[in-house]
Amino acid sequence: MKYEEIVADLKAGKYAPIYFLSGEESYFLDDIATRIEKNALTEDEKAFNQTILYGNDVSMTTVTDTARRFPMMSQRQVVIVKEAQNIRDFENLLPYIDHLQPTTILVFLYKNKKPDKRKGIFKKLSSSSHCIYFESAKLYDNKIPDWIISYCKDKKYMISLKAAGILAESLGNDLSKVANELDKLMLLLPGGGEIKENLVEEHTGISKEFNTFELTAAIIQMDHLKANRIVNYFEANPKNNPLVLTISMLFRYFLNLLTYHYQKKSTPNQQEMARLLGINPYFLKDYTEGAKRYNAMKCANIISWLREYDLKSKGVGNANISDGELLKELIFKIMH
Repeated sequence: MKYEEIVADLKAGKYAPIYFLSGEESYFLDDIATRIEKNALTEDEKAFNQTILYGNDVSMTTVTDTARRFPMMSQRQVVIVKEAQNIRDFENLLPYIDHLQPTTILVFLYKNKKPDKRKGIFKKLSSSSHCIYFESAKLYDNKIPDWIISYCKDKKYMISLKAAGILAESLGNDLSKVANELDKLMLLLPGGGEIKENLVEEHTGISKEFNTFELTAAIIQMDHLKANRIVNYFEANPKNNPLVLTISMLFRYFLNLLTYHYQKKSTPNQQEMARLLGINPYFLKDYTEGAKRYNAMKCANIISWLREYDLKSKGVGNANISDGELLKELIFKIMH
């Protein structure tokens, strides 16, 4: 079952008897569990009918004994098991699945460890009609701006595409970190307000002018002065602008641009091209503009240089040249 489908059911007040939540992206797991914890019971009901257990401290027998209890003055009870991957006798859940307590919502948060699907318990959980079995995957970097927009929309806020792009490139794909920054920004706005670049710069320390988003834009436009200003800023602030991150962003852009060159004739539809590149259609103009200045051969050369300078930034073939100097050399090669 997909995350969006699970959330839609929870919003509609539809709960399953068992939730087994695992995977690489803990944000989705925590969000599902938090929605159940906050909304499945009223505040008055929680005192007697909500139990939080930790895998390090309990056996599965304790978990199932707790889950079999009847709710007190409530239609249901909620049992949330955090750090469930540390429960050693997980197989002892099998009898409960076949004879579960229908008035209990039992939630397992199984993090930082992949369930062994060869084992009977995990086969049973994944196939049972009584269980929501969810494995979350890390989002690709190019999906983060759209996720940011969706997150804000869900919270009844708006965010400019440029602000979303800046946050995505500066914060990476740690969704918990991104959501935390967005929540802070929302506190500064009235309900339904729009998060813009100025607000991002003022309250997160991320510059709206000096970031990889703007550096890429300067390279696309062949704006040498702007590119040099950004590179000098990066050199003066290396901790906030690591070379490895800058190279990664540029590599993704030029790899996409090379794909654009080879697909533009066979994929004239812009929506389809955006889907192929894995970008929001709004950013397709960056590729139509970039294609005018960087042909396919130039893109291939740039990708080669980016790989070379990535190795140099990690000390391979580098005679103690600073990251700032490496970036200056790299940008000069790209733009000349």
